[in-house]
Amino acid sequence: MDDNEMDNRFDVVVVGGGAAGLAGALTLVRARRSVLVLDSGTPRNAPAAHLHGYLGHDGQSPADLLAAGRAEVAGYGGKIRPGTAVAADPLPEGGFLVRCGDGSTVRARRLLVATGLLDELPRLPGLRERWGRDVLHCPYCHGWEVRDQPLAVLATGPVSVHQAQLWRHWSAHVTLLAHTWPLTAQERELLAALGVEVVEGEVTGLAVSEDRLTGVTLAGETSAECRALVVAPRFKARSGVLTSLGLPTVGIERDGHVIGTCVASDPATGATALAGVWAAGNVTAPMEQLAGSAAQGVRAAVAINNDLIEEEARRAVEVHRAGTGAGQGRG
Repeated sequence: MDDNEMDNRFDVVVVGGGAAGLAGALTLVRARRSVLVLDSGTPRNAPAAHLHGYLGHDGQSPADLLAAGRAEVAGYGGKIRPGTAVAADPLPEGGFLVRCGDGSTVRARRLLVATGLLDELPRLPGLRERWGRDVLHCPYCHGWEVRDQPLAVLATGPVSVHQAQLWRHWSAHVTLLAHTWPLTAQERELLAALGVEVVEGEVTGLAVSEDRLTGVTLAGETSAECRALVVAPRFKARSGVLTSLGLPTVGIERDGHVIGTCVASDPATGATALAGVWAAGNVTAPMEQLAGSAAQGVRAAVAINNDLIEEEARRAVEVHRAGTGAGQGRG
């Protein structure tokens, strides 16, 4: 085996360089495993200027956190390669061949897939550009920063009324924009009881002044004031590598409506239905926050290392038995 081939064989290939992938990689390199992280460089939280709720890192730039994580993995001998894994194939001798978008391939005894998800936002002009700034969805990530300000919830699906109820805890000034979602009488009663005003009509755009959201415009040339707009994205798992291995996505349902997709895995270990493949982070747990995703990466890494240890032990016993048998046959 030449050096180039050795450079493309690893105990574990981690697909995805976010919090889950890097936490898993760090655990594995500290367990003296050869690890490669394939990082597409497109983390879900890239639009946000700061991360929150991650103990010891509150207020830090997401980019700085990931840079520190990459440095820690590399410091223990792990390898980080920029690139996108597009598919993987099981190998006859065991393990996997991972194919990248640039045509290169790497081999792995085990896979940890932590590719995250895509937030599919409602179609509204200007919405994507303000995502993670003053167009938000998670109060635990951003609620403190907009506390007591006028907030509006864009009603597009079954989560919207729950969002209004939830964000009402951070501000007494919450408006629900009925937009395209028909409200039931029971939902309207709940909103009235909470002091949440309902504004009828379809939202047509955002009002922005000096690069700050000031409100929304509605059909009929009306408007509603807000300093942050709450939306419910559809969570779409970045599942290409997993689906290429025959692991399908499953729908995430709420009140009979599909609000996203993910790939199923064991909640304790991250093991998927395919031996040798684990998943961690938002690709398998769309509602998980940053700290939880990192924890999933660690748990999956421990399970992977244990699996490799068991395999190595079985092989050692086979070799031992073969040697003992050969020795007994001489005499």
